[in-house]
Amino acid sequence: MEQNITVEVAFATLHKQLIIQLIVNKDASIRDIIAWSNIDKEFPTYDFSNISTLQLGIFGKKIDANNYKIKDNDRIEVYRPLNKTANQKRLERAKLNK
Repeated sequence: MEQNITVEVAFATLHKQLIIQLIVNKDASIRDIIAWSNIDKEFPTYDFSNISTLQLGIFGKKIDANNYKIKDNDRIEVYRPLNKTANQKRLERAKLNK
């Protein structure tokens, strides 16, 4: 018996945020769900094709896409690569405040 669940795929830049809701089979892979969302069409400058290089989370908690079992009402968040780490930003602020 096929069982469908509702999931969301979320991605954001400084200027645009998008959450796409999908109904998928409960056994769908995160790779497939991201592909089916067509989020790459909305953000063509980002590469969503190689899931092993993407930083992913579910409601703010990082996950390993290969080992995570998707659940009903999960929101798959695709995180942008950081330009600078939090530590680098703190060091820059400290230098400016001297």
